[in-house]
Amino acid sequence: MSSHPSTAWLELLDWRREASALYARVREELRRDPESAHHLWQTGRNILFKTHSQSPLDPQARAAFQELPCWPYDPALAFSARVEAVEPQERLSVPSSTGQEMPLVRFGRVTLPLGTLDVYWIDVYGGGMFLPFRDATSGQQSYGGGRYLLDTAKSADLGSTPSDITASGELVLDFNFAYHPSCFYDPRWSCPLAPPQNVLGVPVRAGERVS
Repeated sequence: MSSHPSTAWLELLDWRREASALYARVREELRRDPESAHHLWQTGRNILFKTHSQSPLDPQARAAFQELPCWPYDPALAFSARVEAVEPQERLSVPSSTGQEMPLVRFGRVTLPLGTLDVYWIDVYGGGMFLPFRDATSGQQSYGGGRYLLDTAKSADLGSTPSDITASGELVLDFNFAYHPSCFYDPRWSCPLAPPQNVLGVPVRAGERVS
């Protein structure tokens, strides 16, 4: 955050608004052309990282920034999946990158061709659906702490198919939009890490990468 506290919170609010608007445009474009939606997402994130005061990058890194490295769009890594209920629902805490604990509720799972992932609700005020993962690229071609597929508290949400999720329970889970948490770019940020049960045994070469 910037040095003046009140200004910093307003800047953070603006970041959230800009991110929300970006994902709204991405969801709309995703219905027409997934590859175009992916380009829109990349372009929008690059602009925010380069120009916004609440960028995960510090000012020096922003000055040198060009673009976030991504694998080319791969339609074979785009899925829709029904959320299967898990009973009993489990409350747990996962460590963050700074050692703080993040309370989560494990309320469902999705079964994908790549493996099974648990789906969480962030158990704090406002909450949000949260789907982090690690895979065989983690720690080599992508961040060792994992990447995020969904984080609706931060507007990272690709929607559902069809749009009425209560009717279908199917989430759009496109790994081409997987992204690194802010702590990957600067240790001042505190980010929940992917828990051990959300590790895929295969490499997912889609979305953001290290370089």
